[in-house]
Amino acid sequence: MFRKDYLMGMIEDMTSMIAKAFGLKEQKKYTEALWELDDLMRKNFRLNSELVNRMPTNEIIEMFRVGSTVEVDQLQGLARMLRAESDIYEASEKPEDAVVRRIKALHLFLYSAVNGADRSLLNYPEHVDELLDQLEEYVLPAAVEKLMVEYEEQEGYYDNAADALQRLNELDTTEGMVTGAAFYERLHLKTDEQLEAGGITRADVEEGRSRFQN
Repeated sequence: MFRKDYLMGMIEDMTSMIAKAFGLKEQKKYTEALWELDDLMRKNFRLNSELVNRMPTNEIIEMFRVGSTVEVDQLQGLARMLRAESDIYEASEKPEDAVVRRIKALHLFLYSAVNGADRSLLNYPEHVDELLDQLEEYVLPAAVEKLMVEYEEQEGYYDNAADALQRLNELDTTEGMVTGAAFYERLHLKTDEQLEAGGITRADVEEGRSRFQN
């Protein structure tokens, strides 16, 4: 209960500060808006924006590890702040900076989602969908596409998972083959009704099993 209360307090504080930052953005006070988000990042995570955006995403994830567990609910909070930053950079006509932050935010949201994050805190599916729309024209890293396979399968969208697997396989054939073999073996155990609900057929699954055999 204490942890839940703490997280809810963090989210409420974050929501308020992001709203303030967006108010500054609307006034075209972009530097001040970014300062607000940087202060919020320091307060909640003892990190600063420059460090977070310089670090590889896998190293950021490790910073949220306590023993064998990653604090994924805090991690999705950080993802939300990175997304807010990206919107400010977009408004200030710095699209490249916006894209970098959006990819990192998507990576963190997806990692959080497939590792048990509480979707009621920030409604991460909405953020994932909107980030994917914003990044539609860009090639995502293989690590993100691998998480997309897991995420879409978890959400029950097997057709979308298969599409992400195809993109992963084009980026990294070795990882794609391993991920694909495991993915289609799991789908093989589903009923025809479950597969159809996820947008895929038994024939698709058998074809996939054959294609991704090791």
